[in-house]
Amino acid sequence: MAKTTKSTTNGAENFEHALHTSAEAVKDGFEKAAKGYGQLVTFNKDTAEAVLKSANAAGKGIETFNSEVLAYARKSVENSVSATKAIMSAKSVDEAIQLQTEFGKTAFETYVDELAKFGDMALAFARESAEPLQARFSAFAHLVRTP
Repeated sequence: MAKTTKSTTNGAENFEHALHTSAEAVKDGFEKAAKGYGQLVTFNKDTAEAVLKSANAAGKGIETFNSEVLAYARKSVENSVSATKAIMSAKSVDEAIQLQTEFGKTAFETYVDELAKFGDMALAFARESAEPLQARFSAFAHLVRTP
């Protein structure tokens, strides 16, 4: 009977040890999950702020772009009206053709310059809008790589 008591004591100790180990594992798992949840909440908050910042930058860019396009269109119409008046008041056909040629050349050069300017503006606005989101993608990659 002495062996049975010793065996029972060992079994109780083993059970108690297993119970303690399981409790520690659950506690550690819960702490890791809580930490991960906190990181996720912080990450999502920062991402929402980045999306808002990106949207604001895009909105400003679109507003600026539209005002530039409108200014160009207004100036183009004004130049067209002036050129038409000048051509209509020409004293000869040769003079009218000369004025039309000059206007066409100037209008085309202005158009090409404005297109280049609009392209540069659009690229700058796209970069500015994408910058906050790129930072979040980098943060996500870092978060995924970190154990």
